[in-house]
Amino acid sequence: MKKIVVLATGGTIAGASASAADGVAYRAGEVPVGALLEQVPGLQQLLGDCALAAEQVAQVNSKDMDYALWQRLALRCTHWLAQDDVQGLVITHGTDTLEETAWFLQRMLDVAASAGVLRAEQARKPVVLSSAMRPSTARLSDGPQNLADAVSVLLDSRASGVLAVAAGHVHAACDVHKVQPYRVDAFSSGDAGVLAHVEEGAVRWLRDPAARVGEADDLATAAPAQALWTAVQDEETQWPWVEILVSHAGNDGRSLGACRQAGVQGVVLAGSGNATLHEQVEQAACALMQQGVPVWRSSRCLEGRAVPGAESPVPLAVCRGQVLRPVQARTEMVLQLLAGVLPAEAATAKTSA
Repeated sequence: MKKIVVLATGGTIAGASASAADGVAYRAGEVPVGALLEQVPGLQQLLGDCALAAEQVAQVNSKDMDYALWQRLALRCTHWLAQDDVQGLVITHGTDTLEETAWFLQRMLDVAASAGVLRAEQARKPVVLSSAMRPSTARLSDGPQNLADAVSVLLDSRASGVLAVAAGHVHAACDVHKVQPYRVDAFSSGDAGVLAHVEEGAVRWLRDPAARVGEADDLATAAPAQALWTAVQDEETQWPWVEILVSHAGNDGRSLGACRQAGVQGVVLAGSGNATLHEQVEQAACALMQQGVPVWRSSRCLEGRAVPGAESPVPLAVCRGQVLRPVQARTEMVLQLLAGVLPAEAATAKTSA
């Protein structure tokens, strides 16, 4: 019998408020996973012959997501995915940092396969992040429907890799990002578009979810993968400090100097427009790179991605040919530093694509 495993981390989907009319002033991560699953009408019918297992990994507001919880999630994911009877995982998660966790988990599953922790087919099993914009006690909570849709996606034979399911849309980990602070349909996949729609329990695919899952890159080759996986398993690992700073009108670059004095180990610059930087920010970034601190640039624009080609001594944040958004880029830089793919002393040699 196949099994679906739900790993709960808290978030608004597990939130509770004093009144059913209150969808804003609530406490995230209050409702345990068993009670959440009981709120999903017809869940057993939806599962069919599949068994269901649940595990409470954490109960946090996702704005407070930290490396320790990421480590636990990576280890619990590989624990369950290594079991042949497990078809896939649902992870309940808050919306605020969901896109960061999605990118982290996809990269870690790629790494787990390269490090020999999982077989390739195990690492490609679907891992679906499910969230909500209204607490579980709200009159019109979106959590139960999102959970049901997440299960529907897991049961679909085409599902693969790390996905996010919300408001009837299926997003890839490489594309999903939050664009609304309140509306139920809070996520976008930008120009790439959603992978699929979930309609009455059926998944209508628009793109192949497995198209880019498991692609080779520097991080997912044997030696860096092993180094990174070893670091993620160790509770004593010192995660590198990588900061996101925004380029804006009137910026004189002092924030980069202050970060360097405080010991920053990497910086991602969220540039204006097509990842452009204020001239003084660019000068300060060059000084940082000359001191061996890696600096990447991205765009602060919510939709679309920066297009390579503009001249700048600061390299674009690129992974597998895709220009990363700032929070993705920060996570990627952290992982590359941990894996030794991005030695600080080599950062000055990079130029823009």
